[in-house]
Amino acid sequence: MDIHRDFAQVAVVENGFVADWGRVDCRPGALREFAAGLRPDDQVALEATGNASAVAVLLEEYVARVVISNPVKTRAIAEAKVKTDKVDARILAQLLAADFLPGTWLPDERTRMLRRLSTHRAQLVHGRIQVKNQVQAVLHRNMLPRPPVSDLFGTRGRAWLEHQTLPADERETVGALLRQLDFYGAELAAVERRLAAEALDDPVVRRLMTIPGVDAMTAVTVLAAVGDFRRFPSSDRLVSYLGLNPRVRQSGGTPAHHGRITKAGCGKARGMLVQAAFAALRSPGPLRALHQRIAARRGFQIAIVAVARKIAVIAWHLVTKEQDYAFARPSLVAFKRRKLELTAGAERRIAHRGTGYDYNNKELRRHEREIAEQAERAYALLTSQWQPARPPGRPSLPAIPGAESRP
Repeated sequence: MDIHRDFAQVAVVENGFVADWGRVDCRPGALREFAAGLRPDDQVALEATGNASAVAVLLEEYVARVVISNPVKTRAIAEAKVKTDKVDARILAQLLAADFLPGTWLPDERTRMLRRLSTHRAQLVHGRIQVKNQVQAVLHRNMLPRPPVSDLFGTRGRAWLEHQTLPADERETVGALLRQLDFYGAELAAVERRLAAEALDDPVVRRLMTIPGVDAMTAVTVLAAVGDFRRFPSSDRLVSYLGLNPRVRQSGGTPAHHGRITKAGCGKARGMLVQAAFAALRSPGPLRALHQRIAARRGFQIAIVAVARKIAVIAWHLVTKEQDYAFARPSLVAFKRRKLELTAGAERRIAHRGTGYDYNNKELRRHEREIAEQAERAYALLTSQWQPARPPGRPSLPAIPGAESRP
C-alpha cells in the first residue's frame, strides 16, 4: 500500500503475479471494510509516512503481519526513474513477497503517546526560545544596554524592561511577545505535568535519572524515542539508532575514514542527550573525566558528543541489566525524583523533610561530591596511558633473497 493522506494505492502479489487492486480511502471505516476482505494469512507492506502507524495498527487486527518499510533503505523506490503510486505499490508488494523489505519497529500505544507529547513539548520549547530572541532583538535595535539581571523574563527582569525607553510600536511589540511567552509557559507546564505523571512510576525513567545530567524530561524523551531498550542486541545498535555514531567511509585497502555523526533517528532525543552531556560536566565523575580526555585531543564540541554517546551506552546497560548507575549521588537522585513528583502535581509539604530534603545538607553533598571526584580521578588514571587506535598496516611481503631493499 502506497499511502497518502486521502487514499492508498494497493497492489497485490499472489502466486508470483502482480496486480493492481486500485485505491482505498484512508479513513477508518473504509480501511476496516478493505481489511475485512483480506485473509488472516495475508501480509501488508506500508511505506513510512505520517499516518502509516495509525493504518498499521488498524490493519494488524485482520492480517498475519504488517510491515512499515524504511524509506531510506527502500532504494528501489527512492531511486526509481519512473515513480508513480502504482509503481511504488508494486515494488513494495514484490519486496515483501521476496522477504527483502527492511521494516521498522511498530511502537505500542503508550510509546506513541509519549512520542506525541514529547514532540509537542519540543515545539513549545522552540517557540518560547523564538519569542525570547525577538525580545532581545528589540532591545538590540534600540541600542539598549544588556539587562543587569540573569533572567530578563523573570520578575526583576520584566520590571527593568518596563522602565526602558522604547518607541510606542516597539513597546506594543514587547507586550505582545511577553503575552506569547506567558502562553507558551502555561502550555509547557501542562505538557510537562502530563509527561511527569506518565513517568512517575516508570522503572526505566527512574533508572535513567541516576545518570548525572539526565533529568526526568530527558529520560522520558529518550524512552519515547527508543521504546523497548531490549530490542537492540547491543549498545552500539542503540547509538546507531539515535544517530550518535560517526560516518565511516572505506574502500579497497585504504584505511577507514570516520566523519561526522550520522544524525539519524530522533533528533529530539539526540538533542536532549547532548544537553544532558553539558549538564554532566558540572558534576564530578567519570563522564567529566571522559570529556576532559577527549577535549584535549579533539576539541570541546566533539567531546560533548562523545559524552552524549557514552550516556546512551550507559542507558542501554542500565535498562537491560536492571541496574542503577554505579557512581550516582543518592541525594541528587532523590532530589530529581522529588522534583518529578512536584511536576506531576504532588502536594508541596512546607516544613516537612521529604525524600529530597537530604540534598540541602551541605555536609552530605560535600561527602558525595568527594566520592564522585575520587571516581573521576580513578577513571583519569585508568585512561592516562591509553593511545588512540591506529588502522592496521598492510601485511609485509616476505623478503626475496638477493633483492635490494627499498628505502
